[in-house]
Amino acid sequence: MSSTVATSSGGQDALFSFYQHLDTKGRRTFWACTGGFAMDAMDFMVFPLVIGTLIAVWHTDAKTMGGVATVTLWCSAFGGWFAGYLADRIGRVRTMQITILMYSVGSLLSAIAQDPFQLTIVRGLLGFGFGGEAAVAAVALSEVVGAQYRGRAMGAYAASYAVGWAAAVLLQAAIFTLLLADTAWRALFAVGALPALLIFFIRRSVDEPAISVAMQSAEAKPSILAVFAPDSILSTLKGSLLTIGAQGGFYSLMVWMPQFLRAERKISIIGSTPYLMAVIGGAFVGYLTGGWLADKFGRRFVFIVCAICAAALAYGYTHVPFSDNAMLVLGFPLGFFASAYYSAVLPCLNELFATRVRGAGVGFTYNAGRAVGGLFPFLVGAVSALMPLSDAISLFAAISYALMLVVALVLTETKGTALQS
Repeated sequence: MSSTVATSSGGQDALFSFYQHLDTKGRRTFWACTGGFAMDAMDFMVFPLVIGTLIAVWHTDAKTMGGVATVTLWCSAFGGWFAGYLADRIGRVRTMQITILMYSVGSLLSAIAQDPFQLTIVRGLLGFGFGGEAAVAAVALSEVVGAQYRGRAMGAYAASYAVGWAAAVLLQAAIFTLLLADTAWRALFAVGALPALLIFFIRRSVDEPAISVAMQSAEAKPSILAVFAPDSILSTLKGSLLTIGAQGGFYSLMVWMPQFLRAERKISIIGSTPYLMAVIGGAFVGYLTGGWLADKFGRRFVFIVCAICAAALAYGYTHVPFSDNAMLVLGFPLGFFASAYYSAVLPCLNELFATRVRGAGVGFTYNAGRAVGGLFPFLVGAVSALMPLSDAISLFAAISYALMLVVALVLTETKGTALQS
């Protein structure tokens, strides 16, 4: 286990006990990884917030905008796989810097796009970067915490996504209040270049995990196809199917939720902010709690409970004629169950692979979910031409969560697995 894990064993059941058991180097790694993931989330989640604006400004349709989101997620899948492979060869920390720079530049270029085609190209660059950062940062953090704390550490890491998501929503509310819509969306994308500043902190303060250093000095460099080798292929298959269900459900809901609130609930851009913040608040608590539950009861328990509850809540949120106040309240449990399982997915994927292919393994499987699950925003947009948007959202959310449930029922529990150097 990494040298950044302290030896004290007190308070092992506390929600943040993993942080107390990290030394200074480990804590710097934690802040670098969570900071990168939060900014990753901010840059990606800006787009769903401006879908309605872009449809109006460019006189396009939901299918086209769904296609932009899907291409972004496809590129993130390839980015995650390649960045994971690169992390196994040149290190986790150097790869994190490269990927953060890529998604920052992608967001900045999005601000000057002139049509959907140009936006698709630059969002692809952003996707390549944020897919890589998410996977590599998760691996780096998993390698500096002990097995008994890994779920909670990954839960805190995943919770940073909700922080970045909330930042995007609040920035949208502020910028659209100050600027006209046809200018505001460009300013919102431009703010997404700020994460590049995090690179300076990583370069000065974050060390390569000891497990990764030992692996790189002791073993031959793995091939990018090592995840398909006989000793890894089963882990790759299980991890990919699990994340397809997890990612497909999340993106079916969250990419189209702002547009659902505006188109079907008739809530304005500014008026939708409390509803989105309720969902994000639930997600934040879900990420943290999901990690604790994953350490206490196992990864499979979290997958099964969340798949059932998220599917039921997705249907209720989009179909039951609740009042606006009830919708506001319902957003919290929806965000909770649609996010909590990520805190079990991330440690589970890290525990499936040996150190020499962990970067590529996590990068491929996590982002396979983005590649296939990322098709769902396009399908939701396309199918919404044939049925109400609410029906399309709940349909693809149900398909995704059913897949996650089936995989969870046959998956071997990985709780307590020690990562070996």
